[in-house]
Amino acid sequence: MREVAVCLDEPPVVANVGVGIHGPAGHTDVFRLPDLWQLHLYRYEADLTVGGTPHTVRPGRISLVPPATTVRYRYRGRSEHLYAHLRLPVGGEPRSVPVMQDAGPELPALSALMLQAVAAWPSTPVRAAAEVWAALWRVAHLTPPAPRDPRDSAHPAVTAAISHIESRLADPLTVPDVARSAGVSHNHLTRLFRAATGDTVVAYIRQRRMERARHLLRESTLSISAIAATVGIPDLQAFNKACRRELGSSPRAVRGAQR
Repeated sequence: MREVAVCLDEPPVVANVGVGIHGPAGHTDVFRLPDLWQLHLYRYEADLTVGGTPHTVRPGRISLVPPATTVRYRYRGRSEHLYAHLRLPVGGEPRSVPVMQDAGPELPALSALMLQAVAAWPSTPVRAAAEVWAALWRVAHLTPPAPRDPRDSAHPAVTAAISHIESRLADPLTVPDVARSAGVSHNHLTRLFRAATGDTVVAYIRQRRMERARHLLRESTLSISAIAATVGIPDLQAFNKACRRELGSSPRAVRGAQR
């Protein structure tokens, strides 16, 4: 077993978290958890077999083992790891996660999350579950998924451009500025962006601004002028026109419909 499918759209139900100590009572453990997933962050070297597949345990590696899977550990002395035993939701979008992988640069953050979960568990288990959920999301993104088709993977310049846009929706945005932030030319970004999203950079900016405007109009009591400024269209007349064009109604009508 090299990979497992996990669903993280909802928080896990954590049964227990703690610091596991193995080795002093014997150099081999063979066991399984019939109903629980196992998340382990290792601080030692050992040999591990998961469902018949061998893995190497090293400090800074993390494993995620599904329920009802037999594991065999062969230790090399006292062995200490951080662990969480949990139930994961069944519904949602499945993600393939390696059973064993290196935490790499994420090790300090993962260690902090697991230690916070251990500390919170006795008094506030809900907080512990939140820390474990955050750790699971980081684990799920340690190894980028391999695209089924090279065209499914967005060009790094498109990813950088989207990140720049999303963090600056309230600011004036021009395609040359976005292209500069992504390290490519205006024309090259336009081609890459259309290939990846099927739309232009300008259309994407307009769409994201109006999605945010609709959310704030419906869910907040912010003034319409404040919302217009927040989405980078401070001119109220232009904002009104944009709402009618993109949302089908005036800002007041969008807000009133939700009320």
